[in-house]
Amino acid sequence: MRTLLIYPVFPPTFWSYNKILELVDRQVLLPPLGLITVAAILPQTWEFKLVDRNIRPVTEEEWDWADIVILSAMIVQKQDLLEQIREAKRRHKLVAVGGPYPTSVPDEIEAAGADFLILDEGEITLPMFVQALQKGEKSGIFRTAEKPDVTETPIPRYDLLELDAYDSMSVQFSRGCPFQCEFCDIIVLYGRKPRTKNPAQLLKELDCLYELGWRRGIFMVDDNFIGNKRNVKLLLKELKIWQAEHQYPFQFNTEASVDLAADSELMELMVACNFDAVFLGIETPDEESLHLTKKYQNTRSSLAETVDKIIRSGLRPMAGFIIGFDGEKKEASSRIISFVEQAAIPTAMFGMLQALPNTALWHRLEKEGRLRVNGKQDINQSTLINFVPTRPIEDIAQEYIEAFWTLYDPHNFLDRTYRCFLKLGAPQCKTPFKLPSWIDLRALSIIIWRQGFKRNTRWKFWHHLWGILRHNPAVWEHYLTVCAHNEHFLEYRQIVRDEIEKQLAEFQRQEVLVTGLTHA
Repeated sequence: MRTLLIYPVFPPTFWSYNKILELVDRQVLLPPLGLITVAAILPQTWEFKLVDRNIRPVTEEEWDWADIVILSAMIVQKQDLLEQIREAKRRHKLVAVGGPYPTSVPDEIEAAGADFLILDEGEITLPMFVQALQKGEKSGIFRTAEKPDVTETPIPRYDLLELDAYDSMSVQFSRGCPFQCEFCDIIVLYGRKPRTKNPAQLLKELDCLYELGWRRGIFMVDDNFIGNKRNVKLLLKELKIWQAEHQYPFQFNTEASVDLAADSELMELMVACNFDAVFLGIETPDEESLHLTKKYQNTRSSLAETVDKIIRSGLRPMAGFIIGFDGEKKEASSRIISFVEQAAIPTAMFGMLQALPNTALWHRLEKEGRLRVNGKQDINQSTLINFVPTRPIEDIAQEYIEAFWTLYDPHNFLDRTYRCFLKLGAPQCKTPFKLPSWIDLRALSIIIWRQGFKRNTRWKFWHHLWGILRHNPAVWEHYLTVCAHNEHFLEYRQIVRDEIEKQLAEFQRQEVLVTGLTHA
């Protein structure tokens, strides 16, 4: 069976980092881990080709070659996913689709023409799909409420990737999260009981990447890496040995809940394994909103002190923030800005609250008749809130635009990054010295030229760099890497402003039409 795996295009997002990737001659931040895991689960007697459309389009030869086309996508990839399904059907191909978005909204995928819907987790539903094909069936929907044992998941087919196009690789240790945040779809898709691979299994995946020649960053894609602290510590103790034996070929980052700060041993192990950054779901400093959305884990201790502990351990914080919670008081965005500045979080992913399909928030708003069905539905940082909030949507949108613009003012970003790195714990791993490549030297020279000479950030850039070299020299390379992120946010904050203003104008136009029809 000649199988063409297609990964749809991402629109510009907070994590696109296009301007930064251009500097280091790469095209995409992360690979399609789900699709290469699918390829590993399917019969290995099949032939596979993978096209990540974020790198290049599908060629005519690849379309002609394929017996079946398999796609996977998140909701942000919706538009291109639907277009690729239609294109495949125009070419009379069998089409199978799975992944988080199809699992949440299968009706839209079926309406687009997909023949097979492989929903939920593939370890169970992919064998059902293969059996259907062997019986000669031409369509089907495969679902399960059962959660698979991920210790049986095979090593993803990393060999199918165009490795040089990616800045980082992806590895998964666990699925599921023990918490119950109302807006989160992870617990809907993967459950509240974290399931983990065993350490030896994950190390085999790292062996595979090492043998393929990979020597850059790896993102542990777990939605909460520390959901099962016992098992993650077992992994880290083995990973620490593996990294030392291989002379620390990989730097890791991941996502974790804020209770990470309460476990010093866990943070020490992460740093000892060459983790250097962690994404935290902080959402808001407003405790009332945290209680309302059932994010109780963020109310148990001072969030500012929590972030400070994580920084001082040696882990650079990235954090998510949300505006638009029910009952939210005016100037919520100003309180978020104040917190981000106080906590010295360089990278703050800020967005308007979105009701994701089938979450507890979605069901509550649906019962209350508050879902907006006509809004943009790609669920992105440039997406207007998709339900009727408890305060005027115009106020939320304006606050959001101004806050995003302020957070990513280049001076503010440099100041915040400087304050973070002054207190960032030094790396504990003794990596071997290697000469920088020509690409790295070119990227460094461009950053220095743009931020240190061309722009009005020049004085601040040199002052802060000298301060880091003087007070915390062990982190200077990491510091300059984060300074480079300014290149992305300078452009992306304008995208956010333009998109939200356009969607707000359309929303207001529709409101005027509805009001006019009502009065008529």
